[in-house]
Amino acid sequence: MKKRILSGMRPTGPLHLGHLFGVLDNWVRLQDQYESFFMIADWHALMSEYEDPSRLAGYTIECAADWIAAGLDPQRSTIFVQSHVRDHLELYMVFSNFVPLGWLERCPTYKEQLRELSSRHLHTYGFLGYPVLQAADILLYKANAVPVGKDQLPHLELTNDIAAKFNGLYGNTFSEIEPVLTKTPKLLGIDARKMSKSHGNFIALGDSHETIMSKCARMFTDPERIKLTDRGHPDKCNVCTYYSLFKKDYAPEVHEYCIKAKVGCTECKRGLAGMISDYLADIRKKRERLLKDRGKICDILKQGAKKASKVASETMTGVRKAVGLL
Repeated sequence: MKKRILSGMRPTGPLHLGHLFGVLDNWVRLQDQYESFFMIADWHALMSEYEDPSRLAGYTIECAADWIAAGLDPQRSTIFVQSHVRDHLELYMVFSNFVPLGWLERCPTYKEQLRELSSRHLHTYGFLGYPVLQAADILLYKANAVPVGKDQLPHLELTNDIAAKFNGLYGNTFSEIEPVLTKTPKLLGIDARKMSKSHGNFIALGDSHETIMSKCARMFTDPERIKLTDRGHPDKCNVCTYYSLFKKDYAPEVHEYCIKAKVGCTECKRGLAGMISDYLADIRKKRERLLKDRGKICDILKQGAKKASKVASETMTGVRKAVGLL
């Protein structure tokens, strides 16, 4: 039997190039190697978007469309919405009884999110406990592994700590989760900061050709290149980084004409925009076609929730028995 993986994303806005190269491309490869469960984590989204959840449902549908357009196959992977499987919250509640506050307060990604989303009111009970819900998400499906980048390893370590503590209190129920480490290309936003939905500095998978052209025209370039005749420093230029990702065989040529000041930044960004638009063309068309029939997307998510609920229910039957619930 194939080993099982679980991973997910929060539907807090449009999916962008960072999601495609950092996560989705890897998921598409893994779905043939593992029994794959991919979760649209709307409870996690609500933890940060509770003040205005008006777009949560729409983003959930768009997230599913982006996943499928990028190559996830509902016939090979279980695609579902977190809140459609109620067992997530029950296991979260069980774990919440014994997880020490210190474990959560020391979580580096919790601190990072508080800094990144400083304009939100996130000093809440729910947001502090999101790593516990994340552990419940993973352990509920008895996943063998989780695809993560190095920056997410602390979450997986915390999940294993929670599993070990549960086993120590109630008997051997959960196994240790292994990371499937993924190489994530360093792709900054158009303003050269970390690409983030909260910063609004991204190129979305569903952006039109015109929007991509406009966004690329605003991209930060080499700050030391003021005039057309100034020699560039491609190693410091975000645009050159994008070229190396979208067209590796062309990157050396870009590197050379940047250093020798043969091409201006405006023309360079225009060429990049065309490459990105062409690269996303198939995804954009599939996405548009899927979103014309949102009922079909809902059916896919409904079927995914049925498959996920079957596995989750089996886990919770054992958990309830272990903790003494009828």
